[in-house]
Parts: sequence; structure tokens; C-alpha cells
Amino acid sequence: MKYVIKTEGLHCGHCDASVETELLKVAGVTDADSNHETQTVEVETDGAVSEDALKDAVAAAGDFRALSVTAA
Repeated sequence: MKYVIKTEGLHCGHCDASVETELLKVAGVTDADSNHETQTVEVETDGAVSEDALKDAVAAAGDFRALSVTAA
């Protein structure tokens, strides 16, 4: 499955890397590609992953918020 997360607070490549690292720790997540310029993260999974798990991972990466998670 693929998810698109709209975020708030990403300012640079380091922010992107922090969010990607935390998302890859979530069970089932196989890839994460964060873009601070568009404030979005594209996430690939090998099955369904809860919206809360994805939002929690974004928050755990630093002073960031996941505004929405959409299955793409």
C-alpha cells in the first residue's frame, strides 16, 4: 500500500531524513520519501499500517506534525 502524509514543520533535508528514519521503524513500512518543500511524505508498506502509527512516527522525529494520512 501507499500512503501520503501531509506534514507541518519540515524545513530542510535533515528534517526529511529524521522523519524517514522514524517511519522506517514502523512495522510494515518498506520505504519513506519526505519532501520538505511540499510538506509531504510518501510511504510504501507491505500491508495496511494504522494512521496513528504513521502520525506518531512523524511526531517522534522532532517538532513535526502529521496533518493527514491518505491512502494513495
